[in-house]
Amino acid sequence: MNGLQLRPAGSHEDLVFARDLTRSTMLGYHICHDLLWLDEAFDVAWAGRQNLLICQGARVLGFVSLSRDAKALYIRELHVLEASRGQGVGAWTIEQVRAMAHDERRGLLRLTVFKDNPAQALYGRMGLRVVGEDECFLRMERSSAVEA
Repeated sequence: MNGLQLRPAGSHEDLVFARDLTRSTMLGYHICHDLLWLDEAFDVAWAGRQNLLICQGARVLGFVSLSRDAKALYIRELHVLEASRGQGVGAWTIEQVRAMAHDERRGLLRLTVFKDNPAQALYGRMGLRVVGEDECFLRMERSSAVEA
C-alpha cells in the first residue's frame, strides 16, 4: 500500500480508537482461552508504551504499540481495521518496526500471539520464528538485521 505512515498516538481519542479496535479483535480469543478482558488494563499498558497510528493520508487504518528492553523491540499490539486487512498494512508495519529495532541497535524484534490467531502466518512470512510457547500463546522473534 502506498502512502502509509506511522504517527504518534497521543490523544484520548487515539486511546479510545486503539482500545475499541483491540477489544473487537481480541475479545473472542480472550473468551476462548478463558482470559479476562479489562479496559482498565489496556489503558494502563497503553500509558507505558510507545503507541503509533498506522495512517494513509488522513485515514487511520490501525495502530502498533511497542516496548523495549536492552536486547529487543517488542510489538505488544498490532491491529488493523478489518476493511484494511489483507492489503499489506500489517507487513509494512512490521517492516517499519524491524527497521526501528535495527536503527536502535536492538538485535531482536519480538511478539506474542495467540496460538489460534491466523496472524501468526503473517509473522512467519515476515521472518519471525516461534521460540517458545505456553498454554495459549506463541512467542516469536527475528533478528532486526536486514536480510539479504
